[in-house]
Amino acid sequence: MSRAFTLIEMMVVVFVCSLLLSILVPALCKAKRTVRSLVSANNQKHIVMGVTCYSSDDNGKFPDSVAKLGKATRWNWREPQTLAGYKKSTPATYRSVSAFLRPYIESSSTMFCPSSPSVYSFAEEAWMAGDSWDNPDTTVGAEDPLYGTYCLYWNYIGYLSETKKPFVGPRSVGQKRSESKLLISEYFGYGHWRNELVYSSRNAYGSCQTFNGASVTPGTDVSCDFWSRDNSLGHIFPETVNVKINAAFTDGHVEKFTYEDLTPMKISINPDGTKPYPDNISPGGTYFIPR
Repeated sequence: MSRAFTLIEMMVVVFVCSLLLSILVPALCKAKRTVRSLVSANNQKHIVMGVTCYSSDDNGKFPDSVAKLGKATRWNWREPQTLAGYKKSTPATYRSVSAFLRPYIESSSTMFCPSSPSVYSFAEEAWMAGDSWDNPDTTVGAEDPLYGTYCLYWNYIGYLSETKKPFVGPRSVGQKRSESKLLISEYFGYGHWRNELVYSSRNAYGSCQTFNGASVTPGTDVSCDFWSRDNSLGHIFPETVNVKINAAFTDGHVEKFTYEDLTPMKISINPDGTKPYPDNISPGGTYFIPR
């Protein structure tokens, strides 16, 4: 004769199941973060390979940066996440990254961090369109910009806050001593203007990698979401944010960095990287990059 479960037995089963879930769910979440980080590192290796292949077809020179706003020899720098600029700085340069990297990188997914809160809705269309990219959701201008989640540093110039000297991204395979070997990193920064959309203040940490206490700063028609944490009260320090970002270098290796290994870089308001944007008007705030 079959016997039904007693209430106590049912409660024991529910307790055991709850206990198992409390153990398994954090482990599964950690495993997902690890997998996404590995995918991101692999993306960066592919981008390095694409830039290197481009350089082999152009006498060893890396492509020009599209993160410029202005003409010829005078321009303001934009965020290093720029995937497409407003206009070409010269008739001979490209406006978008895909215009020169698409022959080497087929899918747009390679160009976006898999740990960011969501996938940009027009990622593939923008990647295939190249310099002719025009966002169907915007009505101003025929050529729209696009800002992604990776920071691209070839031929990029910024301002290093600690040393008060320019950051000079790599320009060719055979670099000069003054040039960094950093080609790409995941975004980790502070004071991006889009934080105002959530916190009514720029004072927030942001990253394409999730971190302690993070919520979402939404993207716009021309930019991606990122993870962020409000610091309007000034009570959070970067070492407690506990972000670990991947960065890739000209020799092809990818390395993971914590805050202790990073240094602040600001966007330059002039071409040579000697003058940073003031914090209250900077388009992207401060970026933390490997020392």
